[in-house]
Amino acid sequence: MPEEDVVPDSTPAPLADVKVIDIGTLLAAPFAAAMLGDFGAEVIKIEHPTGDPLRGYGYQCDDVPLLWKSVNRNKKSVVLDLKDPQNHRRFMDLVTGADVLIENFRPGTLERWGFSPEVLHKANPDLVVTRVTGFGQDGPYANRPGFGTLAEAMSGLAAMSGERDGPPLLPAFPLADVMAGVQAACATLIALHARRRIGRGQVADVSITEAMIAAMGAQVTAYDKLGVIPRRVGSGSDNNAPRNVYRCADGRWVAVSAPARSVAERVVRLVGRPELAGEPWFASGRGRVSHRAVLDDALGEYIGRFRRDEVIAAFEDAGAAVAPIYAVDDVLRDPHFLARQATVAVPDDELDSVRMPNVAFRLSETPGRIRWPGPRLGEHTDDVLNGDHR
Repeated sequence: MPEEDVVPDSTPAPLADVKVIDIGTLLAAPFAAAMLGDFGAEVIKIEHPTGDPLRGYGYQCDDVPLLWKSVNRNKKSVVLDLKDPQNHRRFMDLVTGADVLIENFRPGTLERWGFSPEVLHKANPDLVVTRVTGFGQDGPYANRPGFGTLAEAMSGLAAMSGERDGPPLLPAFPLADVMAGVQAACATLIALHARRRIGRGQVADVSITEAMIAAMGAQVTAYDKLGVIPRRVGSGSDNNAPRNVYRCADGRWVAVSAPARSVAERVVRLVGRPELAGEPWFASGRGRVSHRAVLDDALGEYIGRFRRDEVIAAFEDAGAAVAPIYAVDDVLRDPHFLARQATVAVPDDELDSVRMPNVAFRLSETPGRIRWPGPRLGEHTDDVLNGDHR
């Protein structure tokens, strides 16, 4: 593994005193637990003897699931069938010593197994129980199966994504699950902080669909006050222009965004159409949106004459916002991402090392760290159940 990928572990981990029991499956809840593990929380991943279904998702290398390695980093895998009454005492022993339980089963599942929040809090009043579901713990849809795709469909995201005359478009990656995972991690940390004030744990109810609705910006407010329903505009925007993707002379693509008038003025001057900045409609984002075709034609004609590196250099010289359209191999070669260690190669017993996205934000005094990738099924069962939790 390259030396620059090694993140020092000498700094104090801010969540080193937090123990998390992760009994979630697939993505949203486990992603939340992984974020806590990145900052030092001890995360014990409880899996059914057949393993988390995520172990069967996505690409595999030598029969090792790669998505698993990333989403379940910094966790210890313990095999325990929670449906088996013989394991209830062992599970409750873990809960008694934990700070957080994260789960994403359909509402009522924990209750049927005998692990309702009331039972859990009787055993451990300090426990934060974070429950991640498709539609929340109550309401008419609470008992529906809930996955990220359904949240992307029902939040308004798919309806406003895609080309104007094309069908609604779902994202090509689990956006809603990741958004809900971030919300669940945030809710968990807030509940842990509140515990010091109120003297007890509480339940955090996280809906994947509501997490996506919250991420959609002001669409609810705009509809409430103006009756506006967002349209599909491809890579454009109903809020500002120019904002689109454009093909360069070498066949590569760039994205341009000009949310502020000053930036838009620099763009039209650069592409040889300075007179557009003097038009009355140019003064506002909505005005520029109403003349999107004129702006797109001007940018498209200019950008189409140059190679991508020439376009980026010209935009940067002009102080205008531009970015290349990257595939994953471009991300891994980019000098900025290399300098920032946006990805990191982590030693792994099964695959030697595994490269994955690094911790997504930096703390100056207590940075996060990926200590190990997702473990083998049941790798830590004996150690954890015998009391060696570290």
